[in-house]
Amino acid sequence: MISPIEGFSKLTKNEKIDWIAEHYTDNSKATKSILKRYWNSENKLQKLHDEFIENTITNFYLPLGIAPNFLINNKLYAIPMAIEESSVVAAASKSAKFWLDRGGFKTTVLGTQKIGQVHFMYSGNIDKLNAFFISVKSKLISDAAPITKNMEKRGGGVTEITLRNKSNQLKNYFQLHCTFETLDAMGANFINSCLEQFAKTFKKEAQKFAQFTETEKDIEIVMSILSNYVPHCLVRAEVSCPIDKLTANAMIPPKEFADKMVRAVRIAQIEPFRAVTHNKGIMNGIDAVVLATGNDFRAIEAGIHAYASKDGSYTSLSHAGIENNIFKFSIEVPLALGTVGGLTSLHPLVKLALEILRRPSAKELMQIVAVAGLAQNFAALSSLVTTGIQEGHMKMHLMNILNQLGATNEEKQELKQYFKKNTVTHSAVVEAFEKLRKNQ
Repeated sequence: MISPIEGFSKLTKNEKIDWIAEHYTDNSKATKSILKRYWNSENKLQKLHDEFIENTITNFYLPLGIAPNFLINNKLYAIPMAIEESSVVAAASKSAKFWLDRGGFKTTVLGTQKIGQVHFMYSGNIDKLNAFFISVKSKLISDAAPITKNMEKRGGGVTEITLRNKSNQLKNYFQLHCTFETLDAMGANFINSCLEQFAKTFKKEAQKFAQFTETEKDIEIVMSILSNYVPHCLVRAEVSCPIDKLTANAMIPPKEFADKMVRAVRIAQIEPFRAVTHNKGIMNGIDAVVLATGNDFRAIEAGIHAYASKDGSYTSLSHAGIENNIFKFSIEVPLALGTVGGLTSLHPLVKLALEILRRPSAKELMQIVAVAGLAQNFAALSSLVTTGIQEGHMKMHLMNILNQLGATNEEKQELKQYFKKNTVTHSAVVEAFEKLRKNQ
């Protein structure tokens, strides 16, 4: 029986590895070998990675690929994508190439407002609370000046603080709803530091407010934290072309293809079960670029899926239509991204990815990421409404299956040729592989 361990964080990395290998794996020697094989041979670089998180034992690799030929607002990009899923980079690249000579992608940043909240409980007269908020609002901002001064010099800072009454949903619950401009920083630490200062000032000044009773002065701060829901930090990406140029698939005429694409998007707009998978495909493109550029893909996921539900039901993030014989395909997504701070100045591959993107501002990165999502969606829907998703996906997945089977390079090449003309399924690959081995 395994016993709990005390002081695990105080162990050296090798001691952590010894403990986890001996207590939780079947072959401790093999475990140690695997973990150490993924260490970087340069000690300084490995130490940098070790210090990104706590209790590090090794590095976890993801492939970093490039999707070239993205024309965005008449500027050509090669987009770095970090992802483990087969066919994502290929699909994005295919979309980029298709739209390259059809005007490319057009993007617009619709807003960059970020949000944080001080959640608190107040038991008393609401008119008095409103009067207190009006009296203290300027002091909230002035007390936070040491935190905000550098951001303000660059043109950012606190843009608004409002009092919100949520007591009809939870007894005595109120919040300070605060908006921020953080420029090229994602701004989480900046926002949270401001909010915690607001909370301190708010609680301290309540003790001095003459109109409050002793009970009313006792404001309870529940928590002060940014929100990853940023419906006003929004970007739009779109493509369009005359229907007769919509030749993405030779199997069907352009008009029929356009109609099928519009109908597919409409289904995702009205059917949540389809919308979730539809949007997951969009996130394949978005997350891959977010991860490659050192941003928080969990925050992006949460905010985008909340945005997809903003009107009361979960729906498609993308839109498609035909106007005056022009096919239009677009997406609007909230993206709170940063190109300074955090991993962007620490992780060597993140720095390189941003360099490949020509060191974009946060606004520019918003546009690039949105385009990656739109391109991915276009590629996925193009397959779904014509050949089906599995044909292309399984051909990309072929190498994973062959690697699982331990195929040699020669066997891989022969089987790749074979499956150019045959349907790829897991069982078909296994059967063909075994037949090849038997005949050798």
